Amino acid sequence: MKKLVLASVVLAIIVIVLGAYTRLTDAGLGCPDWPGCYGHLSVPATDTHINAAQEAFPERPFEAHKAWNEMIHRYAAGTLGLLILAIFLVSFIKRSFHSPVKLPFFLLCLVCFQAALGMWTVTLNLMPLVVMGHLLGGFAVLSCLYLLYLRITPYRIPGGDAEMKRFAKYCAVGIIILVGQIALGGWTSANYAALACTEFPFCESDWVSRLDFSGAYSIPDAENYEYGVHDWAERMTMHVTHRVGAIVTFVYLCWLAIRLYTAAASQMIKNLSISLVLILGLQVMLGVSNVVFSLPLIVAVMHNAIAACLLLVMVKLCYTLYRKT
Repeated sequence: MKKLVLASVVLAIIVIVLGAYTRLTDAGLGCPDWPGCYGHLSVPATDTHINAAQEAFPERPFEAHKAWNEMIHRYAAGTLGLLILAIFLVSFIKRSFHSPVKLPFFLLCLVCFQAALGMWTVTLNLMPLVVMGHLLGGFAVLSCLYLLYLRITPYRIPGGDAEMKRFAKYCAVGIIILVGQIALGGWTSANYAALACTEFPFCESDWVSRLDFSGAYSIPDAENYEYGVHDWAERMTMHVTHRVGAIVTFVYLCWLAIRLYTAAASQMIKNLSISLVLILGLQVMLGVSNVVFSLPLIVAVMHNAIAACLLLVMVKLCYTLYRKT
């Protein structure tokens, strides 16, 4: 059970990275149907199948590399769904031995909803709300899997360090802030606003007077949301809000890490605090690099991966403070 859950955690991180790569290579509609690709379980390879695909979807020119990006992501996500189903079945069979059942069942429901979001991402032509929800769903699946892994791993803080339990609520607030920042990043990316501001630390001149929050967080009517449908002022507002959110997240999590490090007697909590600061610093550098170097693909993908690692550290900190102190 433990190895199965750990494998699922690793695969969930891979799925998040593949999802980011698919989005950043503009391959979200690389296959215009779901769950197959141009009516096939794999990317069309023969001339006959390619011609049939073009006739069936004349509005979507066939691009093999984008189709493969999309399908590899779907294959990985489908495999993850099967692993989560296996986790639920194993936990249900072993329920008499105090194996957790509610969390695996919730995970199964969550991954089914995540599959529906994946379908709506395609059928609704990359509607930003659905794309952002799909991203958050991936992070939710990863967090719940890691939480399950922690629950079935017998460990305790040496000596208890019960005084640290008072920091658990602050850690929970930190998770809320971090998830909110991930959502802002997902909204920015889903609306192709990552390069709406090309200067650093502030946006282009006169940006303050052009902030438009009502427009930035609306969903205009459109048949296709690929490449974004908001104007520059709205995208700039999304980008600026994400930067402000990054500052709030950085300040709060750094404060939390310092407080935990100075108050903890346990080396485990001290190490988690150090990890939090190091990963947070790396995430900030990646965010700055996205702007300075005009969104390099590898940097943008790593920005998503490190966000996942940051969330895992926060989940372990919060769980440890609540359950192991």
